[in-house]
Amino acid sequence: MGFIKNQLKYLLAGFVFWLPVGVLVFIVRYLISVLEDSGNDFLEWFVRDGTVYTGLGTLLWIVVFFLTGLVLNRTRIGDFMSRAPVVGLLFRKGSETITLDKLASLSPCLFLYSPTCLSYGWILSEQAAVLNDETDRLALVNVYYPNVPTMLTGQVYAARKETVMKLGNQSREILDVLLYGLRRPETLRYIPWDDESQEEFKRRAELFGLALDPSDRGPIPVKKKRRGLIAPP
Repeated sequence: MGFIKNQLKYLLAGFVFWLPVGVLVFIVRYLISVLEDSGNDFLEWFVRDGTVYTGLGTLLWIVVFFLTGLVLNRTRIGDFMSRAPVVGLLFRKGSETITLDKLASLSPCLFLYSPTCLSYGWILSEQAAVLNDETDRLALVNVYYPNVPTMLTGQVYAARKETVMKLGNQSREILDVLLYGLRRPETLRYIPWDDESQEEFKRRAELFGLALDPSDRGPIPVKKKRRGLIAPP
């Protein structure tokens, strides 16, 4: 009985692997067939004997799609299309989407998702704001908050700068933590902002779980070039 169960397990695993592959192949073949037939019907209007070589119908549509995309992105029509939700991303000039390579180049951080909940994220940029056109500037940080396990879909939050803690860890280490903690760094390395004094940094680090009580396991300084603290495990 156990032997039969093992064979059924192998059979099911192979079926689960090949099912999406088969569906993808079916969809691609169907689309190519539709493009080929419709393209051939159009080309037959311009061929005397009514014979169109195989593949010309699909090639026609490829050329049409390319030229259409070129016109939309190089003219003001594309500017109009860029206002459309979701689809408009394809027509925005100079726009970027989140990729794993982009995440790897961003600075990871912790930010206060709520007064009692710290969340991992990545710093996209710092955002300046003014209050009623006054000279005092408010400091905000645009933070990318990923969805798990689909890291490339998420939200962007504008958080107060004092509620964002830069991390000196590599982005790959934070990705590993977010993937249900299968792997995690030994420590999180807190890094102050460039315009922040050490005293301000230590006081703010208390919000992020850093113990400053002398009777407790206090902050452990790291090398000066990192200008940060290691959070206690």
